[in-house]
Amino acid sequence: MKLLNRSLLYLSISFFFIIGIWSVIFYINLKDEIRDSIDDGLENNKLLLIQKVATDSTLLLQREFGGNNFEIHPIDRITALQVRDVYKDTLMYRQNEDDMEPVRILHSAFANDGKYYRIKIISSLVEEDDLLEDAFWSVVWLFFILVASIILINNLILRRVWNPFHELVARLRKFRLEKDTTAISVKTTTPEFLELQQAANALIRHSQEAFLSQKQFTENASHELQTPLAVISNKLELLLESETLNSKDAQTVAEVIQMAERMVQLNKSLLLLAKIENKQFDEPTSIGINSLLEETLTHFEDYIKYRNIEISKKFQNSITVFIDPSLARILVSNLIKNAVFHNIENGHIQLFLEGSKMTVCNAGSNKALNPEIVFQRFQKDANNNQSTGLGLAVCKAVCEFYDIPISYYYNEGEHCFVIDFTKIAKVL
Repeated sequence: MKLLNRSLLYLSISFFFIIGIWSVIFYINLKDEIRDSIDDGLENNKLLLIQKVATDSTLLLQREFGGNNFEIHPIDRITALQVRDVYKDTLMYRQNEDDMEPVRILHSAFANDGKYYRIKIISSLVEEDDLLEDAFWSVVWLFFILVASIILINNLILRRVWNPFHELVARLRKFRLEKDTTAISVKTTTPEFLELQQAANALIRHSQEAFLSQKQFTENASHELQTPLAVISNKLELLLESETLNSKDAQTVAEVIQMAERMVQLNKSLLLLAKIENKQFDEPTSIGINSLLEETLTHFEDYIKYRNIEISKKFQNSITVFIDPSLARILVSNLIKNAVFHNIENGHIQLFLEGSKMTVCNAGSNKALNPEIVFQRFQKDANNNQSTGLGLAVCKAVCEFYDIPISYYYNEGEHCFVIDFTKIAKVL
């Protein structure tokens, strides 16, 4: 849930409880005030009636309410002394209304000329109940108006207040350490956003320093290693051609040359991984996977024939991907190389293109690899001295660079690697 919607939810819930509690208190207070006002009116009517009875004794004969708002009944002195003024709400049938009507009734007693009487005086509650109902619905409408106002303010005003934050997030998403050098700046005077901007720029500055330091170290280390390795290889090759070298020493020198070549390959692979992780490849273009597979197979043609490996291709469609050409060649080449070098004598390789997926399957060991570690660095067959253990790690790094999935599965003696190019592909 977005922050603006979350704040709206919290405000709505808060208003619901605040206005709900306030409405109950308001309703009770309003009802008490209305009842107090009616009770004062009833008390006043009682006093006026007692005064009128002193001058008009016919009022003492009013035994039923009828069209009047009072009735009087004679009682004895003891009963009269026990009567206390009592106010009650009840329903009463009124002839003039021809319906049951809510009323407030006062039960009291008084004395006149030495005689005692019970008096009941009523006051209609129709208007007062209408007033309470109107007040209730006014509170309900007030709640909905407040919520609607919050939504309106949230979408029209608070959204503008949060514009610098969204702009800052958008800048951070587009920021690239290897390209952008200027600090992020957004127009705002809000202290919190300015503090966030300063923190983001400080983090970017530290990241750039670390990135440049790592990049420089990787390039220097690779360059410094390449030169002595090349010298070692050349010296050993010259030594191998020496006529004074016996066969045993020659075999030892050949093994050292092979190890030096592995070190050169390892150095190149590690440098490539560092460049991929540092995002130094950023020149994507349209590359056809079909033609790239055909081209890569020709590079391994001699080795494929030497080991008598059968190649089968099942291309159901053409796939064009938007990717850096060098990374595309590295990705396909490493998968084909892995399928060739880890194959068996008289084995086979199957290449599938289906939809936006490319699958490379090869015959190999009768045991499945661990999918969780197969793409980790230096995971290799212990019996294969030609492998650096970095080929699949490089493939994984390329796929992560373009956010495309790569997976492995084992099926009846076949080791298969699947790449889904959906995010960067155009299928024909």
